[in-house]
Amino acid sequence: MRILEKALTFDDVLLVPAYSAVLPRDVSLKTRLTRNIQLNIPVISAAMDTVTEGRLAIALAQEGGIGVIHKNMSAKAHAAQVAQVKRFESGVVKDPITIRPDMSVRDVLTLTSRHKISGLPVVEGETVVGIVTNRDLRFETRLDQPVMNIMTPRERLVTV
Repeated sequence: MRILEKALTFDDVLLVPAYSAVLPRDVSLKTRLTRNIQLNIPVISAAMDTVTEGRLAIALAQEGGIGVIHKNMSAKAHAAQVAQVKRFESGVVKDPITIRPDMSVRDVLTLTSRHKISGLPVVEGETVVGIVTNRDLRFETRLDQPVMNIMTPRERLVTV
C-alpha cells in the first residue's frame, strides 16, 4: 500500500479551549471525497447495519456529509433505502405516494404504516384536493369512511 500523504486521526489532534480571532462562519470544512464529489463537512458514516440506513444518510446529506448505506439486507430493502434517500430533497419528497378522496381510512392507515410516512396528499386526477396526516388519523375510529371526511381540504392548507 502506498501512502499518498500524511493524515491525522482524532487521537492525533487536541483542541485547547481558548480565544480565537477566527469566527466559525469564516472557516470552511469542505473536502473532496472523489475527484467529482465535494463534501461540505468531512463526515462519512460507516456502512454498518447498526449505523447507516436511509434516515441517517438523509440527515448527513442535509448537513453536507454523506452516508454509506450498509448491505446487510435484501437487495429489495437496500433499493428501498437508496430510493428513500434519492427521493428526499430539502424536505420535499419527489414523486410522493398519493391517495384518492374515496379511499377508506383503514386503507390509508395501512399505507402509512407500510411506508412509514405521516402524511399523504389527497388528489383527484392531477389536482391536490387536500392532505391527510397522522394527526387526522390518530384518534379516528370510523375506519370504513372515506378519507375525504377527515382530510384537511386544499382551501385550509397553508402553502409556500
